[in-house]
Amino acid sequence: MNDFVIFQDARPTRSDAVKNREQILRTAQELIHERGVESVTMSAVAEAAGVGKGTLYRHFPGKPQLLEELIDADQRDLQNRTLYYLRTHPGTPMENLHWFVTEVIAFVERNMGLLSTITVIQTDAGVDHPAHYWWRQTIRGLLTQAGIAQHLDIEYVTDLIYVMLDPRVMTYMGRTRGYDIERQRDAVLGVVDTLLAR
Repeated sequence: MNDFVIFQDARPTRSDAVKNREQILRTAQELIHERGVESVTMSAVAEAAGVGKGTLYRHFPGKPQLLEELIDADQRDLQNRTLYYLRTHPGTPMENLHWFVTEVIAFVERNMGLLSTITVIQTDAGVDHPAHYWWRQTIRGLLTQAGIAQHLDIEYVTDLIYVMLDPRVMTYMGRTRGYDIERQRDAVLGVVDTLLAR
């Protein structure tokens, strides 16, 4: 009987913890969208989410961990959508690569503030970060299907496309060179088209 009571008491705690975590992430995403990543403090997230600071810090020891979780959630969504798309859309490798590159660029644009902030803290927050490495594997797989290895060095071409999607490269292209996201996307897709047209 006592074990049953303990079990019943524990379940709501776990459920509440999950709800609190989801609420914190949802609130942080909304605040960052409204104010920008640099203007959002952990205190502001806790207050807007309706949780105590202790609860917030139990889930996320600091702002970098909170930002990483926001990116990871979007990354998982991108990966799931990619797997679903490639399974259910029997398009040509060119069409599939176009779709994937477009989705990755949209991911980087959507998370540019988060990625830029994390890059300051972690020097490996670009494509060499393990969380992004599956982008390279997907690109290589599609290039293999397109038969590019017959006339070009597939490893180098894969890395060339992959590096063009690096958040640090895209930040440089946007902030320093002044290329807007549409121009960057069109240029990357133009490179892909040129390579696959050979």
